[in-house]
Amino acid sequence: MTTTVLAGSLGAAVAVLGSLGLEAGADCVVVPTAAAFTGATEATVRAAETLAPLAARVEGLVVVTREEAANEYVARRVGEADLVVLLDGAALHARAVWRASRLGAALAASRRLLAVGAVASLVLEVMVDPRGGAPTTGLGYRGGLVVTTRASKDQLARTRDLVGADTTLAVLGEDAVVVGEDGAWRVAAGSVEVTRGAGPATL
Repeated sequence: MTTTVLAGSLGAAVAVLGSLGLEAGADCVVVPTAAAFTGATEATVRAAETLAPLAARVEGLVVVTREEAANEYVARRVGEADLVVLLDGAALHARAVWRASRLGAALAASRRLLAVGAVASLVLEVMVDPRGGAPTTGLGYRGGLVVTTRASKDQLARTRDLVGADTTLAVLGEDAVVVGEDGAWRVAAGSVEVTRGAGPATL
């Protein structure tokens, strides 16, 4: 079974990961590509501290360039891991680094993937550009949903209009966790506003 966790924050995700069959001592890798401009190493250290309640074995894969995304070891570790954590940050930078790379292929095949914040949008077929709320091409690792994080009322209205009336959009609060298991999505925790077009909807 493929499990995908989309979370408003890493802390919110930690609270539900235990219920998804992640055992103590699990092999966890953290990929901080999106945090390249704010400090990828520091973000990895903070993530390891946040993940501590899971008693997982955590390894940081500090990949911030396309050359590093082509590394065979990095791709292999992602493929082996029980949990792959993609940290929040500059989603468009992460898209440029991961697209058509060994790492990207391994992320797409990951059996348990956790994407945080703006990066949660990136792993889907359609992502929401954080700069203005317009839909654009995601990496397509998962499908069936479009997500974005909290934004102004006007920006969210624009996003809903642009993604179209037939598309399910989930807006993640910081405490929100959405879980997909073999393509079926559900709200697992927190504040998630789900709409289809201008009207309310459910996952």
